[in-house]
Amino acid sequence: MTDAERADVRVEECLDAAVSYLRSLQHDDGWWKGDLATNVTMDAEDLMLRHFLGVATAQTDAETARWIRSQQREDGTWATFPGGPGELSTTVESWVALRMAGDDPGAPHMARAASFIRSNGGVEKARVFTHIWLALFGLWSWDDCPDLPPELIFLPSRVPLNIYNWACWARQTIVPLTIVSAHRPVRPVAFTVEGLRAGRADAAQAAPWTLEGAFQRLDVVLNAYSRWGPRGPSKGLRRLAMRRAVEWIVARQEADGGWGGIQPPWVYSLIALDLMGYAIDHPVMAAGLRGLEGFTVHTETAEGPARWLEACQSPVWDTGLAVGAMLDAGVEPDDKTVLKATDWLLAEQIDAPGDWQVRRPGLVSGGWAFEFANDGYPDTDDTAEIVLALRRVEHPEPGRLRKALDDAVEWTTGMQSADGGWGAFDADNTDTTPLKLPFCDFGAVIDPPSADVTAHVVEMLAAEGRTDSAECQRGVRWLLDSQEKDGSWFGRWGTNHVYGTGAVVPALIAVGMSGNDPVIRRAVRWVEEHQNADGGWGEDLRSYVDPLWIGRGDSTPSQTAWGLLTLLAAGERGDAVRRGVGYLVDTQRADGGWDEHRYTGTGFPGDFYIGYHLYRLVFPIWALGRYLGRNR
Repeated sequence: MTDAERADVRVEECLDAAVSYLRSLQHDDGWWKGDLATNVTMDAEDLMLRHFLGVATAQTDAETARWIRSQQREDGTWATFPGGPGELSTTVESWVALRMAGDDPGAPHMARAASFIRSNGGVEKARVFTHIWLALFGLWSWDDCPDLPPELIFLPSRVPLNIYNWACWARQTIVPLTIVSAHRPVRPVAFTVEGLRAGRADAAQAAPWTLEGAFQRLDVVLNAYSRWGPRGPSKGLRRLAMRRAVEWIVARQEADGGWGGIQPPWVYSLIALDLMGYAIDHPVMAAGLRGLEGFTVHTETAEGPARWLEACQSPVWDTGLAVGAMLDAGVEPDDKTVLKATDWLLAEQIDAPGDWQVRRPGLVSGGWAFEFANDGYPDTDDTAEIVLALRRVEHPEPGRLRKALDDAVEWTTGMQSADGGWGAFDADNTDTTPLKLPFCDFGAVIDPPSADVTAHVVEMLAAEGRTDSAECQRGVRWLLDSQEKDGSWFGRWGTNHVYGTGAVVPALIAVGMSGNDPVIRRAVRWVEEHQNADGGWGEDLRSYVDPLWIGRGDSTPSQTAWGLLTLLAAGERGDAVRRGVGYLVDTQRADGGWDEHRYTGTGFPGDFYIGYHLYRLVFPIWALGRYLGRNR
């Protein structure tokens, strides 16, 4: 046996072990779900929410505090991703939550955190969301928070700043926050944050003739209006706006008790409803609080039992990726594991209306969401990946499967934006006006087309035989126009250019582009130039804010797989591929999985990041299966 043959035997063994491990993780109902890790702001805000609503217990306080303390670094800070720099707002919220849980402000870990906060601009420089949380407890003035008038609910969809010009996750957060902003509640705590202040002057306002400057001055007016209270006819209008907002919120509560399947709208909706008189035992409130328990992960720390909160859950996404990975690894298309997952996914397909119909009123639903329960917000990315997987399944009811796929393809195609690309949740969600508001200092608030989502949809259309359709061709043109000068593509929902490039190149090859095309060669060259000495690929999350990090970072299993998927799609079989495969083989655990200590998922570029615990398994399976030519 030659060295090359022996190496391939090792790859075969590695892949078989990984597939076996993936099988073992499937739930009896057919789905997969890896934990979704973010940062301790989720846990700090969960603790603060419970104090605001009066449902905190000594146990939840203690367990949450243990988790927050376990994530603090030696310098006293908390970061938004492993290995990242200390982050001011995250550290402020952690300090406040620990004070609520009873930690002594003079304790060394609290003193180190306070020192970092003061030296980085103080609580004054924290983000708007942090100031809102502080204002709820009298630790910050509502006058120093941007005002969000509930009358926004009345703006028609053709008017700038209407709620449907915001991304789905942002609009579901904004609507309840307008109620909070109107009430300006204060439920005092027995401490202050004066020791976290740096005493620095506020930043100067932008020029009044700029949109940002105009909004800053408008905010002063709105704050004054809210502070003194609407009077006369405006009082009735505000009451009506808040009632309308409540109706909007309640109508969008999901079966699991949450809103949008994500933490921000969930917690702010509970606060808003509380302020509008909903008792804790009201069915809407009870379901919301009960649902949060389903997002809680219980673990152990050096101090004892702890709890942390997932910002979201990804079972539909994880299951779609797992099925695709197994089929690429050579698992039979009628395998019982595959069929069980397929049946579960078919039952999760959404036929309900949603906010996306504001822009596409004539479009019939047929997509999939990310979570267990998020029927109002299917997304094109999940739907494209699920179609790519399920279309290869040999199901005992082929007509049922084909109908589901056809509905999904039609819905996804209809969600194309005017510029030819696809956003994740909405079509033509590209108005940048909200970005200029004083409120918007954190996170993405619009959902424009991105290269990774557009690539997945284009690849799906190609697989479905629609390469020559106008929609597919416009998507291809969008991808070609969005290639970076260095040959890579930006990754919106995964980190970052390694992810974007790993999505786009297979899509372009799927529509018939040659591996020798200059577009592909530039991408291949970029990927090969950014391979690490250990054979793997990695890109640090700081690449979203610092170009020096683009394509650079510690190797990870998932990012190595993305690099390999790029090269394999382009027809590469040389040294870079062999070294990348070798990295995966050499770093595999005995149980068939891999460790991944870095986050490789993205919530909001530059602000919020995700560690998908299943990525480290499904993507290496995908890459190794394609390397061995097993893909079905």
